[in-house]
Amino acid sequence: MPEIVVPAFISVTLGFVVFFLGAFLTRKIAFLGDYNIPEPVSGGLAVAVMTWVFFGITGQQIGFDLEVRDYLLVAFFATIGLNAQIADLFRGGRLLILLLLLTLAFMILQNVVGLLGVSLFGLPLASSVLVGSASLIGGHGTAIAWGPQIEEMTGFGAAAEMGVASATLGLILAALLGGPIAKRLIDRNNLQSDQSEEPIVGLEFDDQENPDDLINHVSLMRGMLAVHVAVLIGYILHLGIIETGIKLPLFVPCLLVGIAMSNTIPYLFPKIAWPARTKTLAVISDYCLSVFLAMSLMSLQLWTLTELGGPILAVLALQAVMTVVFILFVFFRLMGSNYQGAVLSAGFAGFTLGATPTAIANMSSVAKRYGPAHLAFIVLPLVSAFFVDLANAVIIQFFVSL
Repeated sequence: MPEIVVPAFISVTLGFVVFFLGAFLTRKIAFLGDYNIPEPVSGGLAVAVMTWVFFGITGQQIGFDLEVRDYLLVAFFATIGLNAQIADLFRGGRLLILLLLLTLAFMILQNVVGLLGVSLFGLPLASSVLVGSASLIGGHGTAIAWGPQIEEMTGFGAAAEMGVASATLGLILAALLGGPIAKRLIDRNNLQSDQSEEPIVGLEFDDQENPDDLINHVSLMRGMLAVHVAVLIGYILHLGIIETGIKLPLFVPCLLVGIAMSNTIPYLFPKIAWPARTKTLAVISDYCLSVFLAMSLMSLQLWTLTELGGPILAVLALQAVMTVVFILFVFFRLMGSNYQGAVLSAGFAGFTLGATPTAIANMSSVAKRYGPAHLAFIVLPLVSAFFVDLANAVIIQFFVSL
């Protein structure tokens, strides 16, 4: 199929444009602002629709060089790690374990729904994971990895296309459902944040004024240096992890290195102005997440959704309904039925149907409107970006073996 490939520099420049387009749409369309739809999502989907229309008229698909986007992802997770404190992790230990258990249970439930769906419509049982956790929680990467294998196992020729299309629709649903779910929970239960500080990607400011918290070229360079060191060490660790045969995304070791750095360097070298939990690092974090998500959404090839037949669309619709019901009646209650649980609910919808960055964007949009819930921004990435990938591989293998 003829394809126009947009070079990396132009792609990232368009990412900026898409963000501002989303900000404009959010101001003009009340629904987007009222229901906490992140600006990169509304702008990215608008551009994705434009490329779909172009494809329909010309027959040429538009692709984007996303090399810079991948850098933004690992840099963003490095900032999340740099903002984390061991005390928070201990305080959130129970929450983290509960979130992990609920996620594991939901992954199994998601694949059971997929299995029932493909059985009902006469599709190969092994393809159930392509409308289950492989495409939804796993995203495009996992769907692309498993699609050809399932096609080879079953002879189901549309397996690869089904996986990619399911992941695409799942990402859209994840970006659109998280904010409205949180709004309903917060409004219905009259919830509010118990933290008075302004949110910095969900993290609180220091209680006292910090002269090193001023945003200037020095603080930005200091923050970017810390981020790049975390990414550099994380990359080296990732190479070692690959050698052991364990498959983990690059951003996971970068996140862990960031946590290690922020919980050692300030204590070993107390005179160093460390960027953790400063406005400067918040700017870097917001920048990386916003441009990453804008590029991710604008690069969606919506025409692949036309390859989804009615039965598969029905299964995905059922997955979306099941997700909303699970969050409203199980997840939120077990998370404490409080404001932090509502913010985590937005994030849970984001990564169980789409991806971890979508989850963070959902939570950030909610926190910026209603107030911070900083612990949510620490425990969710540890579960969704670390434990889930390991567990998903085992669960997918089990359901494929059926």
